[in-house]
Amino acid sequence: MTVDIERGILSDRQIRAAYDGGWIRAETPFDHDQVQPASLDLRLGTVAYRVRASFLPGPATTVAERIGALRLHEIDLTQGAVLETGCVYIVPLLEALDLPPTIEASANPKSSTGRLDIFTRLITDRARAFDTIPAGYRGPLYLEVSPRTFPILARTGSRLSQIRFRRGDTRLSDELLRELHRSAPLADDEAAIANGLLLSIDLEGRDAIVGYRAKRHTDVIDVDQRAALDVLDFWEPIARRGRAELILDPDQFYILVSREAVHVPPDHAAEMVAFDPLVGEFRVHYAGFFDPGFGHSAAGGAGSRAVLEVRSHEVPFILEHGQTVGRLVYETMSERPAVLYGAGLGSNYQAQGLKLSKHFRAP
Repeated sequence: MTVDIERGILSDRQIRAAYDGGWIRAETPFDHDQVQPASLDLRLGTVAYRVRASFLPGPATTVAERIGALRLHEIDLTQGAVLETGCVYIVPLLEALDLPPTIEASANPKSSTGRLDIFTRLITDRARAFDTIPAGYRGPLYLEVSPRTFPILARTGSRLSQIRFRRGDTRLSDELLRELHRSAPLADDEAAIANGLLLSIDLEGRDAIVGYRAKRHTDVIDVDQRAALDVLDFWEPIARRGRAELILDPDQFYILVSREAVHVPPDHAAEMVAFDPLVGEFRVHYAGFFDPGFGHSAAGGAGSRAVLEVRSHEVPFILEHGQTVGRLVYETMSERPAVLYGAGLGSNYQAQGLKLSKHFRAP
């Protein structure tokens, strides 16, 4: 593939062209729905290595060399296997890269992965940082997987993470973000913009339930099975009460929702990042990609709220309605995707409110 790509995030068409051109490689052909509007889902390979601890290989070491020194045992994923909570696994992925010198990439957990509290990070050979792939990287990809709350059943081909490719400086400044908001509103309320679009918590709720707290010691969750589980077997609903506040218990996992309904215009992509941890002893636990078209309608308005995976740190912490908890960083696309999020893709979270992952039956 000739890399004559404009500055920006690569689209679905460009990702497929990259595969045809050989700088995205895969042991088996892509699944029919693996390419998203602005990202590529990554698939687990045939084996998982239970290791003693998480690691970064560093500039002089490959991931395989570090696995050899740290592995406890090897798990066959071809028929499916249970990955236990509190354990760290390294899984070689079916995809590998041979990036041009002008293309870099980053990775994030898929939305459903974050909503199950599965901690994942992409690792490359000689990496100094997780989830970051430098321009020109050539080599295999590995995924660190550590279920935090629920044991999971995963197999070869399961998709827990996704990768986004970019060329050049793609991030919108606050000035450009305000211009974009004037032409294509990014939120259904007055947008608070400071190093991205600020998101606040909704604890007043439009329904009787304002959130969910994860239960411990549950059954296994099959990450590839949709709408199969009863919510109450895994989650404790948090009812709306007189005061719009919530005390976060240390090391408990919560699913909450943003007060704002947000919009990602078709020529842009976004990523949720944690708000400054200095504002409180909690964080939005998982970052996440928001594809072009999220919350988009034919009229171009905002329409979907952001689901937030929240965890307190060492001490209990009170969240209050309207408190800022995260932000969306917007980036420009290299070109408009052929298909937008929610447009015939079977997207699970378009027009969402407070919503658990796709694995649970609707209450």
